[in-house]
Amino acid sequence: MVKLVFILLFLAVAANATGHYAGSRACFGCHAEIYRSYLRTDMGRSMLPASDLDRLNVPSTATVTTADGHVVRVGHDTNGWFQSEEQSGVFLDKHPLAYLVGTGTNGFTFLIQRQGGLFQAPLSYYSKAGKWDLSPGYEREDLGFSRPATVECVACHSGRALPVGGESGVYSNPPFAELTIGCENCHGPSEQHAQNPHPTGKTINPAKLSPRLAENICMNCHQGGDARVLQPGKTNQDFRPGQWLIETVAIFRASQAPVDQQKTDLLEHNAAMKLSRCFRASGGRLSCLTCHDPHVQPPTQEKVAYFRGKCLTCHTDSSCRLSKDRRAVDDCVGCHMPKRNVPVISHSALTNHRIPARAEEPFPPTPQNETGVTLLNPAEGKSNSISDVILLRAYAELAGQRPDYAKPYLDLLDRLVNAQPRDPFVQAALGHQLLAQGKIEEALPHLSQAVSLNELAVYEDLAKALTNLGKDDDAVACLQRAARAFPFDGVLLKSLILQDIKTKQYSEARQEMQRYVDLFPQDSFMRGLLNRVSQ
Repeated sequence: MVKLVFILLFLAVAANATGHYAGSRACFGCHAEIYRSYLRTDMGRSMLPASDLDRLNVPSTATVTTADGHVVRVGHDTNGWFQSEEQSGVFLDKHPLAYLVGTGTNGFTFLIQRQGGLFQAPLSYYSKAGKWDLSPGYEREDLGFSRPATVECVACHSGRALPVGGESGVYSNPPFAELTIGCENCHGPSEQHAQNPHPTGKTINPAKLSPRLAENICMNCHQGGDARVLQPGKTNQDFRPGQWLIETVAIFRASQAPVDQQKTDLLEHNAAMKLSRCFRASGGRLSCLTCHDPHVQPPTQEKVAYFRGKCLTCHTDSSCRLSKDRRAVDDCVGCHMPKRNVPVISHSALTNHRIPARAEEPFPPTPQNETGVTLLNPAEGKSNSISDVILLRAYAELAGQRPDYAKPYLDLLDRLVNAQPRDPFVQAALGHQLLAQGKIEEALPHLSQAVSLNELAVYEDLAKALTNLGKDDDAVACLQRAARAFPFDGVLLKSLILQDIKTKQYSEARQEMQRYVDLFPQDSFMRGLLNRVSQ
């Protein structure tokens, strides 16, 4: 009997993993009350048309000056909301806002559409500060309207994005099949269930999954890690509720990460929860769904009592060692899950999911292992063996942040050159290493084989190798192919322009300059160069 149930569950998950989407509106007929409640939650308002700003209490105009002295404005005219950037007498770049991203808890950021892509606008609105200011990262670099909103960025803020395969940052028109996070983000593709609600196995109910399997749905967006590595042949959109997340992406934490790094996490909710005494004392029964009902978000004035009720399912009033007269309010979350500032996003705060009993409570010991990384999303009851190539990719990602991972990366690469010499990433890594050592002729065949990865770094290495070997026309062809796959990368476009000039393809160079200046009008050097060649 148990075996039969397991087989039926497996078939239901498999059917769901390959099913078609119906859209959240299809759920309304049978689940109207849940649907209406969900639309009032943060997830139910994760992305909206920018015109929804009309009903929000935010200043309709603002002006901010960038570090380069450019003036960035937000405003509203007869065509709707817009943002602009200008340097007086030099350039004016103005775009209508297309989408509002965020719920207002910390603030809102905005997307514009142009040239088939989605781009972040330079100004965001920060709720706690009550003001418009530069979007995260723009305080360090003037990105104008040229920061692509890749599918990795928008997938967790939207119901279902529609990226164009093989072209980074490019989307169908319209770019979203469903704008806000919807029912099927957590319940899986549900066309069959909408057409015939029985049997219910045609859709996923996270409440009926094991705690670990259910929280894999949450982890997809709420667990960042120090390195995220896609499984071979997978994209971020391949994950389906009811599957183990590791089948799509492996999420790693550096095992010896300093405590400060854990204190300033941004999307480490699941890992932080599992470090908590609450989780450890529960024997693993505590999960995201213990405290969070995705369909319900209590009003601000009810949050303290609502979440205190969640705490009291395991604790009692006497569990608190503070006497009643010493408590300002019975706010369990306020004391044990305090908000802390997020250094990487100005004016923002994040709930501490480690649930410390005291503010100074130390982190529990982090178990060490021979790989030097901890897998944060293992599949329950499975071996969870990580392939050496996945581990190599994790080391490569970590080495950019932590120099101490360079040696494990190189040691593993040395082994894989003999063990898995045909793997494209091994070829790419070996080619990059040989190129860095000045062994250009040796690097070339490895990089040529690695272009099947369709990764920007491989194209750049291959173009560099071809240029150094005097194969300039081949370098141009390589960069042109890269530009088709990464049409909004400024460094890549500059490389292509310089290579066109070198090979005396002046007409092509001028066209690429014009496209570059359209994307990056704030680049004074390229504007000046275009003006000279246009005279």
